[in-house]
Amino acid sequence: MNVIEKLRERIRQKGLGNLFRAFWKRYVFFHWELLWMERDLVSPVPPHKLRPYSGLRQVNITADNAVAFTKHFGDRVGTMAELAAEGHTGHMYLDEEGHAVGFIWGSTRDYHDRHYYGCWFPVKPGEFFEFGGEMTRAYFGTSLSVDVQVALWEAMAAQGCDKVVDVCETHNIPALKLHIRMGYHEQGRVTHVYGLFGGRWRFFRETRYQGSRLDPLRKPGRPVVAGATAEA
Repeated sequence: MNVIEKLRERIRQKGLGNLFRAFWKRYVFFHWELLWMERDLVSPVPPHKLRPYSGLRQVNITADNAVAFTKHFGDRVGTMAELAAEGHTGHMYLDEEGHAVGFIWGSTRDYHDRHYYGCWFPVKPGEFFEFGGEMTRAYFGTSLSVDVQVALWEAMAAQGCDKVVDVCETHNIPALKLHIRMGYHEQGRVTHVYGLFGGRWRFFRETRYQGSRLDPLRKPGRPVVAGATAEA
């Protein structure tokens, strides 16, 4: 299939308007909204109906064992080793063959996400910043998404933390619903990430909002809070 035929097929599948919007966001300009969430480390997780799983073991990520990410997360082996070397707390979950199928990270100090968003995430005393949680598709919809967080909370509580904070992209509906399921609360602030020309230039700002941005996901039909104002 030549280039023209591929383009025609994509237009047929997605429509010209959707294809143009995808091109614009990828190569010209994008705007991400990151909602800040928080939660204490002792309240129980609400009941859920996620599928069980088996055959995995939790291991602390180190610069030496980051090679376990090669099979499923090969492009991030170096990143995992760097994060471990910097002293962040990372957990990975290995299958019976020793391959990492899931992971999550926590930082007790201000975290500079130079690998993805490109901005700083401030961390206050007594809390930690949770980031990088991911798993392979085979474990989507399982209780692994709960267990990786609870295990990290316990590890960070042992380091003197009593609160977890993180951010979630507003267009990532499954992740937002996971935050609701886990009992997170909104902080009422948003970190905005603007990117030009494929993200070569990036700009950041923070805004505040009143009410809830998550309520529409709990009760369909309720309006989304809009009109956030810039923080002084």
